[in-house]
Amino acid sequence: MFNKILIANRGEIACRVIKTARRMGIRTVAVYSEADAGARHVRLADEAVCIGPAAARESYLVSDRIIAAAQATGAQAIHPGYGFLSENEEFAEACAANGIVFIGPPVSAIRAMGLKSESKKLMEKAGVPLTPGYHGDEQAPDFLRQQADRIGYPVLIKASAGGGGKGMRVVDSSADFAEALLSCQREATASFGNDHVLIEKYLRRPRHIEIQVFGDSHGNCVYLFERDCSVQRRHQKVLEEAPAPGMAPERRKAMGQAAVDAAKAVSYVGAGTVEFIVPGLNEQDGSFYFMEMNTRLQVEHPVTEMITGLDLVEWQLKVAAGEPLPLAQEQLSIKGHALEARIYAEDPDKGFLPATGRLTHLVPPAESLHVRVDTGVEQDDEITPHYDPMIAKLIVWDDSRERALARMLQALADYRIVGVTSNVGFLARLVACPSFARADLDTGLIERERAFLFPDAAAAAPPREAWLLAALAELLRDQNYGAAKAAASSDAHSPWHLRDGWRANGAARREIRLRAGSSEKVVTAAYHGSGFLLECEGRSSPAAGWLQEDGELRADLDGRRLGVTVVAAGEKRHVFFDGLSFIFAAIDPLYHAGAGGGTEGSLTAPMPGKVIAILAEPGASVEKGAPLIVLEAMKMEHTLVAPVAGTVKAFCYAVGEQVTDGAELLEFEPAKPA
Repeated sequence: MFNKILIANRGEIACRVIKTARRMGIRTVAVYSEADAGARHVRLADEAVCIGPAAARESYLVSDRIIAAAQATGAQAIHPGYGFLSENEEFAEACAANGIVFIGPPVSAIRAMGLKSESKKLMEKAGVPLTPGYHGDEQAPDFLRQQADRIGYPVLIKASAGGGGKGMRVVDSSADFAEALLSCQREATASFGNDHVLIEKYLRRPRHIEIQVFGDSHGNCVYLFERDCSVQRRHQKVLEEAPAPGMAPERRKAMGQAAVDAAKAVSYVGAGTVEFIVPGLNEQDGSFYFMEMNTRLQVEHPVTEMITGLDLVEWQLKVAAGEPLPLAQEQLSIKGHALEARIYAEDPDKGFLPATGRLTHLVPPAESLHVRVDTGVEQDDEITPHYDPMIAKLIVWDDSRERALARMLQALADYRIVGVTSNVGFLARLVACPSFARADLDTGLIERERAFLFPDAAAAAPPREAWLLAALAELLRDQNYGAAKAAASSDAHSPWHLRDGWRANGAARREIRLRAGSSEKVVTAAYHGSGFLLECEGRSSPAAGWLQEDGELRADLDGRRLGVTVVAAGEKRHVFFDGLSFIFAAIDPLYHAGAGGGTEGSLTAPMPGKVIAILAEPGASVEKGAPLIVLEAMKMEHTLVAPVAGTVKAFCYAVGEQVTDGAELLEFEPAKPA
């Protein structure tokens, strides 16, 4: 076994590998960019080496620097994690050439499965069923459109070298094909340096089911059952679970054997995932189609670990060291049900735009036998625009799917994130969605259930109790401030420090003005015994409580004892209450805002990024919703459209230029009313 390994990755997967290596007595070396100098994976590792600037192409994707770091520190092997260089055959070859073990499959397997079109041909020879499509080398746009016409719409254009949902477009008609192809190729080139695509029939309401396989250098290969990854947005997985709901034992065995056949066809060694598209688990014919094989550890591997009781990273290390697989197929079994939710810094209400910022308050749910949190960040860490905006993976396990769902809802309710917009609330709605709860799953579930998952402003408005709790926290925060001032002063008993509402001619009343979204309310507080009488929406409620410095609030409200968290960040008040979270703005009545702000004649960047396409000419008249400019942020394309009908006057940036969050992108003149 190795004495020391280097982890050629960052974030939660680097921390995940370090955890297992430490348990096995293996020392670890982290690599980091200048932007990650204080990152959690750097803090956890035994040693760390800086490999370049923030941009991944100048640090985490520079194989020479990573190999030099391994040589300088005496690391015997390199674990690539996932993403970055994990499926890069040149990197695997360079490791071997320098006498370093690559903790992954042989170069030949990476090469065979690295290009989707080539892997399809190989699987066809191995007898693995394929989705109807075109997987050839001819890439002329007109020819590809003809192939799509032949296959029949809708079709899926997919980057041959792709993964993670990048470089993929669903096309519904021949007229839309050319534009979708160009966008797909741009994204594929930016993410993988290869614009080669393949085309496949797009199945309506399919299930996305993948099989975890493992091979060793002694010719053994097993499957560790399946994961259902059907719940996706933009072809990126959002929720994963194992085992797949409704999976019959016969189909599980057939898919597992097909996955093993696929792995053996390329003499696979190590952890890999064979992905299948399934028309529907209720179909009697048991059909399934090979999509691709990922020659690395998957993001969602923890759900497999939870139902098998195994550590897949430990298996990776043992197999890479030349040991045989720890267990044979007949020794593997499934226990219980597990789910994984990906916690991201992103705004679901704005098309899942990635968010950046400092995690000023971050409290995950407590870990236990049933709850696991894999993360690469801690409180006060920063989510930057340089890398994937994942905050954590939240994994739960229980004896049944029903109980696992309840565990996930509770764990999401316990998650506290302040400083960046997150998808925690969206994930809670997704888990509670009736379709998901009854396992009516397919890759279009999120779009199909938009009304439930994206409620209108009225439905999402904070309840009266949330307004009162925000106001109570303001009052208690003021009392705590007075007590702290008194303790620090030379006259701790001065009445000027008191915040008890005493007045010579009766009790004081105070107004707390708050805003949530477009709603603004005033909560009137009268000092009442050891607490307050809060009036809102024409009703009064007795309230009292204790507010801790970290925002934990123990509140007595209308005769109920509530455990709440209220975190102040600038003028914002983040209220976590009853499994939900709400953001209020505390309004200072003495502050008068100026007349500045955005105008209808401008379009600003919703996040930092790079301009990769301009879709209109200066002087052009456009309708509301017309695409104007494409930004790339965190390797994903985001098309910005005209807010209203009008005329494009000028663009402020050229293709290839970087823009900051909130930067004005173009001058736009709205059309005058008729």
